[in-house]
Amino acid sequence: MAKGILGRKVGMTQVFDTAGKLIPVTVIEVTPNVVLQKKTVETDGYEAVQLGFGEKRAKLANKPEQGHVAKVGTTPKRYIHEIRFPEMMECEIGQEVKCDIFAAGEYVDVTGTSKGKGFSGVIKRFNFHRGPMAHGSKYHRGTGSMGATGPQHIHKGKGMPGRMGGETVTMQNLVVIKADLENNVLLIKGNVPGANKSFLIIKSAVKKQTK
Repeated sequence: MAKGILGRKVGMTQVFDTAGKLIPVTVIEVTPNVVLQKKTVETDGYEAVQLGFGEKRAKLANKPEQGHVAKVGTTPKRYIHEIRFPEMMECEIGQEVKCDIFAAGEYVDVTGTSKGKGFSGVIKRFNFHRGPMAHGSKYHRGTGSMGATGPQHIHKGKGMPGRMGGETVTMQNLVVIKADLENNVLLIKGNVPGANKSFLIIKSAVKKQTK
């Protein structure tokens, strides 16, 4: 069953399996999500479930936001996102979605915003090769050729220095090590995109695991 939930990255730690093997894991806080709205083909042209995560003070929410959550009888949410899986349409408006929808051993895709790294050159940003480091080269970490001179412009897609990071990144086929319902956390093997305290979307893996 394809499913999804919203969470917040806490940080990384390590656990041991039954065989005593060390496993690095990312701790994701997954307090109960609230189903705020259900999009249907008849009214919206597509099917999706809108989830709300994280408490938000009422004074920080405008009137449309307050009215939207008042229909469900809950408080304003800091993070709202739609999950477009047909199986999620079984959820009812106002229902809480908890971390136990995932079980240990399941594969998930985690989407987040990568860490911003500021203005970077092409070697760091695109893994370009550097120039010769011998004496007299005078060209070491430059951008390189701009391409053919026929069209009097730089071709679209040419790697150039610029702002790096801060992009939406999805890591696929990560394994759920544990779903701790008591503490509302998911332990996922390995690292996930984003800085600590950043919002994440955890969904069932769309690709089959071949291993």
